[in-house]
Amino acid sequence: MSQQPQYPDAGPPAPLSTGEEQGWGVAMHLGGVFLSWLVPLVLWLVFRQRSRMLDDHGKEALNFQITLFIAYVVGMITTFILIGFLILFLAWLLSIIFSIMAAVAAYDRRPFRYPISIRFIS
Repeated sequence: MSQQPQYPDAGPPAPLSTGEEQGWGVAMHLGGVFLSWLVPLVLWLVFRQRSRMLDDHGKEALNFQITLFIAYVVGMITTFILIGFLILFLAWLLSIIFSIMAAVAAYDRRPFRYPISIRFIS
């Protein structure tokens, strides 16, 4: 009879420090500016059970980045009628402005709601 290795119970994940919450919260919002919805998705999945604040900020950042992704797709499709260039520019501009505002809120450990966002994840 073979013996199965015994692994100790890992238990619940350790909570994050205030500084870690601030840093990862800022990364969730600003990472989306560079890699769209990928950064908020990965960080939210990793930290959502370790911090209520990061769970909230991760959902917000992910919802906003998915909304922007849809706007980018619509903008690309409508570039042939020239309105697409305006949509792409406005989506890019709003991405930068609102992501900075959200990152500041995350750094200050305040909740933030993007004014233009479809709530896919609640």
